[in-house]
Amino acid sequence: MPLKPEPTAPFHSVQYALRVLETVSKHGSGVTDVQIARETGLPTAHLASLLLMLRREGYVEQVMDGAYIVGDSLVLLGSGTTRSAALQAKLQQTLDQLRDSVGAAIYMSRYIDGEIKVVQVAEGPHTPKVHEWVDFRSAAHASAIGKCLLTQLDQDGRRDHVSRHKPARLTSKTITSERVLFSTLDSQPPTVPVLDLQEYALGTVCAAVPLTAGSAVGCLALSLPIEHAHRLRAAADRLNRGAAPMALSLAL
Repeated sequence: MPLKPEPTAPFHSVQYALRVLETVSKHGSGVTDVQIARETGLPTAHLASLLLMLRREGYVEQVMDGAYIVGDSLVLLGSGTTRSAALQAKLQQTLDQLRDSVGAAIYMSRYIDGEIKVVQVAEGPHTPKVHEWVDFRSAAHASAIGKCLLTQLDQDGRRDHVSRHKPARLTSKTITSERVLFSTLDSQPPTVPVLDLQEYALGTVCAAVPLTAGSAVGCLALSLPIEHAHRLRAAADRLNRGAAPMALSLAL
């Protein structure tokens, strides 16, 4: 089945959002979209979509006269003592919303100290997570999560990982050749979701997009049963659009 996922959203949108939030924060009594556009230099059309996302995520609020002020989410994430708990809760809320809108189990993963770690998951009765029949830490070569994280490493980082976790055949579709794996990673466009079409487990398809926050290596992923494979392209596109708010939460 040929699949051509939609290109991922440019992550410079996060940088633009940070500029907008900085401007709103400077104006304690509120600031209009016209003033925000003037101070940030952002085009009106682009600013409108950013403000819509920031309002939806609770980072800004619009008051009676149409001006924008700092929202509750930004206040919570800016509080030192409560930041960690507030961030985890905010990320989980966004994951749950993505699960419901995409209709798939959603995973947030990081590459920490040379290992893959799934740090948060949103699943449900109708969106079960994939059965981890092989430890994800040993299956980077076969999973969308693993391949997405490996694409963000340099060659030495990839070689180090593969030297510790030899690519094993998990299904008939699994890439086990280090040369083919690295060639596949090198040819993966950074703007297109990484796919796993029954490479990790028969009966499951997955997609993953990078989750960029500073120098941290992370990704956002989804899994679907094979009977829903026809939804993978649209689901990956929605996942992609959901990555920007999560990257913004991590960047704040």
